[in-house]
Amino acid sequence: MIGKSYSDDIDRVLIGENELAEIVYRLGAQISEDYKDKNLLMVSVLKGSVIFMADLMRAVTVPCNIDFMSVSSYDKGTKSSGVVRIIKDLDQNIEGKDLLIVEDILDSGKTLNYIQELLLARNPNSIRICTLFDKPERREVDLHAEYVGCTVPNEFIVGYGLDYAEYYRNLPFIGVLKPSVYEESN
Repeated sequence: MIGKSYSDDIDRVLIGENELAEIVYRLGAQISEDYKDKNLLMVSVLKGSVIFMADLMRAVTVPCNIDFMSVSSYDKGTKSSGVVRIIKDLDQNIEGKDLLIVEDILDSGKTLNYIQELLLARNPNSIRICTLFDKPERREVDLHAEYVGCTVPNEFIVGYGLDYAEYYRNLPFIGVLKPSVYEESN
């Protein structure tokens, strides 16, 4: 059960605000260098990546467009159902664009793999993935991100857009959620 205060539910802070800002700045600088002569379209996968996307696009110094896509493969639990539903599709035609899919966390890879295949069929010039966090030990498909903020341990993390049952997204840091919070629900 979710506590009366978020601090009741967080086991420990894994990544603080300053470290998150440094990670975003580093990624923004690399993306700016790599896309300086490209037609960059940054695609945020909602809802989890919205905070990361907002900060990242301000760290990117080359011209770019943005768009949003919302998909779901989780019901209210902690594990992906494996069935991906498109809730909100892109508003723009992506043909000839250089897509950068911006994701909060890459773990099983199933959802991102599905999104990548779906978008490849729309004839973009290129598709790359930028993820704030990577959990390679949870990968179930052969997928990697070209831009990775950092690798995180196989623990349930929340904050900076990442949630559990739609809560904790507004935390300004990445915290490890106490297992007692989510074990009761599953």
